[in-house]
Amino acid sequence: MHTYDAFADLVSPRVLRAGPLACAALALAAVPADAGPQPALRRAARPRAHAARTISLQESGRLHLVSKHNFTLEEQGVASGTAAGAIAVRLTAVSSTRMTVEVSIHPKGGSLSGSGSGSYRRNGAKATFSGSMTIDGGSGEYTHVHGSGLDFSGTIEESDRDAITVRVSGRVSD
Repeated sequence: MHTYDAFADLVSPRVLRAGPLACAALALAAVPADAGPQPALRRAARPRAHAARTISLQESGRLHLVSKHNFTLEEQGVASGTAAGAIAVRLTAVSSTRMTVEVSIHPKGGSLSGSGSGSYRRNGAKATFSGSMTIDGGSGEYTHVHGSGLDFSGTIEESDRDAITVRVSGRVSD
């Protein structure tokens, strides 16, 4: 039975003669207490879903040494590419051929951070490194950005006060 039919069955000719106020009161009484807001209002209160974006991240930067402690280099500089901005990198040697990396990029509108591990090889005053990393956090416009299996690589120039070049590439989603 439709709501209109149910309402018509409730309204007798005697109620109709009672006037518009009685009809309105009866109509309000027929609405269930848990009916809630109108459908348009319920739709507006729901969180909106959006399609996930996949972005090809391509960053590169030339950084300078900020601090060196035991087997850890902390470097800062400017990244250019997809999320251009200030970049900070922490490289830590965990063995004679393995290292970990922590990266923080601060493009306009937020930040991205990630970590990973890889290998490095020393050749005189120069070392090369490469590995895989994960973007595991962000803020601002990048709050929901994440990605795994990103490639990172670069060089360390001891002759240039341990300056490094670094490249990060891969796909991230939000």
